[in-house]
Amino acid sequence: MKVIDKIALVLVIIGAINWGLIGLFKFNLVEVIFGNMTILSRIIYTLVGLSGLWGIKLLFED
Repeated sequence: MKVIDKIALVLVIIGAINWGLIGLFKFNLVEVIFGNMTILSRIIYTLVGLSGLWGIKLLFED
């Protein structure tokens, strides 16, 4: 597994945990740490989204 694959996987896991917290407890960890839709939180959301797209590629690898 390449380094970029591992980074993407970690970001996808972070995103999944955040969505789980939102769904279960209405608690947005990214918002608490980085602020409500600040530039930094938007960067985090963008990186998590791009990592999810990158993860699609991993489904089709051997």
